Amino acid sequence: MGHGDTATVRKILTELGDTWAVVGLSSNRGRAAYGVAEVLQRFGKRVVPVHPKAETVHGEQGYASLADIPFDVDVVDVFVNGELAGAVADEAVAKGAKAVWFQLGVIDEAACERTRAAGLDMVMDRCPAIEIPRLP
Repeated sequence: MGHGDTATVRKILTELGDTWAVVGLSSNRGRAAYGVAEVLQRFGKRVVPVHPKAETVHGEQGYASLADIPFDVDVVDVFVNGELAGAVADEAVAKGAKAVWFQLGVIDEAACERTRAAGLDMVMDRCPAIEIPRLP
């Protein structure tokens, strides 16, 4: 199984809901998460920043962790490095998210297996800001 077949990518982007928690998103404009979150917003997603600083980014209130978000989240987009990503995937399962998306360069096969076994859709090593404009 690939890290994110086209059907799964499309399903996550179009069918699973529009509330995206972006883990690693801060007000640092130099980080990839900042630009990706902007694109997701442009395509109608609600972006919820998750970062230890809990900053407001792109007009959305930030939270220090997924568990702190007081409402449901559909997709968890993970911008933390590989060794931290698995724990975030587990938090996404605990939060009741429908899907986990690991950004370009973030790969954790074991976390992927756990997440899929829990019934969530999972994509790794892809970028939604690249994928979403390609949708038909």
